[in-house]
Amino acid sequence: MTSLTNLPSGASAIFWGVITFSLLIVLHEGGHFLTARAFGVKVHEFMLGLPSPGLKWRSKRTGIRYGITILPLGGYVRIAGMEPGHEDELLGAALGVLVRRGRTDAAELAAQLHTAQDRAAGLLATLEDYGAIEAVRDAADFVPLVSHAAGEDDEALLTRVRSSVYRGLPTWKRVTVLAMGVLVNILSAIVILTAALTIAGVPTATTTVAGVAAASPASLADLRAGDRVVAFDGKPVQAWTDLKADLAVAVPNESVTMTVVRDGAQVTLGISPSALGGGGTFLGLTSRSVDVPMSLTDAVGESVSMTGAVFVAIGQFFNPATFSSSIQNARSIVGISYEVASAAKEGPLAYAWLVALLSLSLGIMNMLPIPPLDGGKIAVELGERLFRRSIPRGVSLAFSAAGTLLLFSLIFYLMYADVVRYVIRG
Repeated sequence: MTSLTNLPSGASAIFWGVITFSLLIVLHEGGHFLTARAFGVKVHEFMLGLPSPGLKWRSKRTGIRYGITILPLGGYVRIAGMEPGHEDELLGAALGVLVRRGRTDAAELAAQLHTAQDRAAGLLATLEDYGAIEAVRDAADFVPLVSHAAGEDDEALLTRVRSSVYRGLPTWKRVTVLAMGVLVNILSAIVILTAALTIAGVPTATTTVAGVAAASPASLADLRAGDRVVAFDGKPVQAWTDLKADLAVAVPNESVTMTVVRDGAQVTLGISPSALGGGGTFLGLTSRSVDVPMSLTDAVGESVSMTGAVFVAIGQFFNPATFSSSIQNARSIVGISYEVASAAKEGPLAYAWLVALLSLSLGIMNMLPIPPLDGGKIAVELGERLFRRSIPRGVSLAFSAAGTLLLFSLIFYLMYADVVRYVIRG
């Protein structure tokens, strides 16, 4: 582990960025995958990495291909029947032709259906995606994988095939498949945060002095690092918050006593707090902190509260008054990679905290109703349900392209800013 955290900054950022984003996206895609499988939907692939050549293994039991690609940043799941747009009305007839003929290609299918060859090729691609046919190796032909049941016509056969693909699910199940990636990211973050808070705890200030500022009232009174404050102006100090409360009402430059435990013995010192801008006084002390584990109930509550804070932070991108500052504080994949490398160097706890917050951010960002994000796809599903008609494929692709352009414009801007911040300026 030490050798991995001591890599040169650029190499370390690349390594930890790949590891972290792969973990987060696999969690996200795993939510889609498991929900689709629970609903009996056919899944073609579940891969670690971006779509590209790679090492794949196919399950004989389910037919699902698993593996890793040569671009191992993120991951994806390919679910049958998720193509946008309405289903071609000739699909049932095309399936019937294939079942009756036993083998055909796009040209023959086009002739049988009296349609264009490009359209026939699209029908074959859809039926292959549905798992109703498969391509013949080293040929342009396809063969059927299903057959008519007794008394079943072409449309009934297509309905039976469609029942095991995403398009054949009722709306609430399709929305659930889409939403589960977001939910897994959010739940994973809450679980990680809760575990960190209950096991490692949160930094909590103690009454032990960690440091004394030069030329401060504490320095002039001979307070030292390691002293444990037990009383201020005759009042017992049991927590650091007690001392802060006393300083808030103390009279500036008026001498009072402070009792500390030093080397096992109590020492009483005279000290004159200085005025603090905005009210109150200060001594020039810093407190030594210790990690105090939280109860499970408090940890869950704090984790949920942090989740709400991330919602608020992302919402500020859409507020004109806070947009500029939000953009300046945002990070792209470049900046996040440097940050996770730094967190990994600090230790497992710091890394776990950052992974949890990134998982929250990824989940919440995917809820935005912008194609091609999950929130945008859910909006399309609900819109089609509301208006009882499918959005034309061309319109759906146009909205997706517009959303993609918007997202990538923001991503590239943030990447440019991060390259300047982390690489050029160091």
